[in-house]
Amino acid sequence: MSNSKDAYAENDLREVKQLGMWASIASLSYIFWIVGGMELVERIAYYGVKASAGLYAKAPVSEGGLGISLGDYGVIIGIWAMMQTFVPVFTGGISDRVGYKETIFASTIIKICGYLVMAFFPSFYGFLFGAILLAAGTGIFKPGIQGTLVLSTGRQNTSMAWGIFYQVVNIGGFLGPLVAVHMRQLSWDNVFYACAAIISFNFLFLLAYKEPGKEARLERNRKIKSGEIHQVALWRDALHELKKPIVIYYMLVFAGFWFLFNSLFDVLPIHIAEWVDTSVIVTSLFGPEGTSNGILQFWLGLDNTGTKVMPEGMLNLNAGMIMTSCFLVAALTAKYRITTAMLAGCLLSILAFVVIGATNTAWMMVLAIVMFSFGEMMISPKKNEFMGNIAPEGKKAMYLGFVMLPQGIGWTLEGFFGPKLYEMYASKEIFSLDLLADRGMSASDVSAIPQGEAFTTLVAYTGEPAQELTTLLYNTHNIGMAWYIIAAIGTISAVGIFLYGKWLLKLQRS
Repeated sequence: MSNSKDAYAENDLREVKQLGMWASIASLSYIFWIVGGMELVERIAYYGVKASAGLYAKAPVSEGGLGISLGDYGVIIGIWAMMQTFVPVFTGGISDRVGYKETIFASTIIKICGYLVMAFFPSFYGFLFGAILLAAGTGIFKPGIQGTLVLSTGRQNTSMAWGIFYQVVNIGGFLGPLVAVHMRQLSWDNVFYACAAIISFNFLFLLAYKEPGKEARLERNRKIKSGEIHQVALWRDALHELKKPIVIYYMLVFAGFWFLFNSLFDVLPIHIAEWVDTSVIVTSLFGPEGTSNGILQFWLGLDNTGTKVMPEGMLNLNAGMIMTSCFLVAALTAKYRITTAMLAGCLLSILAFVVIGATNTAWMMVLAIVMFSFGEMMISPKKNEFMGNIAPEGKKAMYLGFVMLPQGIGWTLEGFFGPKLYEMYASKEIFSLDLLADRGMSASDVSAIPQGEAFTTLVAYTGEPAQELTTLLYNTHNIGMAWYIIAAIGTISAVGIFLYGKWLLKLQRS
């Protein structure tokens, strides 16, 4: 036990009593709102691409998409995940030493380049290279923003600060997909141009940004140059902190949740596009004719005819809920231990995936997204609060970079295996090819069908209505299995979170 105690000598494991909701909000400084604005702009641009990436990848070339398989899409997502989540492990330390303003500026330039590469080179490698640039830029951007947030808040208002910050993030997460829905109905490259323009607004925010703790950082750098302080090489410093059991165990137990989390955003839009008749929702709200109101079409993420909800619009319920109610969940969960709140959130998210696997009814899909959203609000803001609290002084951004490690493991594995799981158990493209062969189309004609056009070919070949064929394919395949497997992975993570919470409580008492 003594060795464990030594490992935490610099880490503060105490849970500090939080201010009330309104007192917490009133105590937040102007710099908190500046970084919230920068995060908002960055997220609008980021989710403009991320929310529709899978749809862009599987869309046939004839419709302006990449026309690649879900396996190839998984390769892009997996590499994107690795870059975006492992870069902050080391760039977080750079932000602490070089300065937050400088790294935020550099990251914005890199991300603009990423969006433009995607627009100029509509191919597998073009999208891959653009994703790598976006991932690197995001990895450099995050630690500086989050490090600023930690230094501009106190332990007594940290729960509300992270809750509001996460709420602001999801305003961006809500608006980004809506931009994508309407831009991609014009042409796919418009999505990337729009996102490059949007993130450029961060240069204006940087004019008003003042780095908190800058004097202390400059004084530390002066002492390092004069030899008063010996600075360990950045990679050695990061490795030393990573070897602490509290970081290692955190990284392992939360990886499964992030597999679950990213499956929702990487795979569910494809599932909705292929299997869920979202016109039912529009009919329930506006009648069989839908709505021609342009404002409603935009905010609800409807198609241009106003008769169905686009996949991004369905998933946008997640961001919409978080941006309107995350501060309430933050106030509620502030009363509980951090690990207890995160465990409850994980369990609710797992249940949502079981619902997705059990039915393709549009309103049940809405219920699943609502459940997942509440689970996410319980767990996601808390991860930053937890790491920010236990980080030693002078290493706040480094530890907030470590937050990305379990996300990196979970998202990277999901990137490679999530789309593959879906392709194995639920791909409408593959099922359509099989049915075409069963209905008498020659093997050579089946193999000649361009990627992404199998189902439209099936409709034309059989002359049967698209909805009837969709129902037939859904009922004759075990499509829910992909989602049950993902839920099982999340369940393993939930058990780990429970044990981790018990272990931390034991350490605090000892």
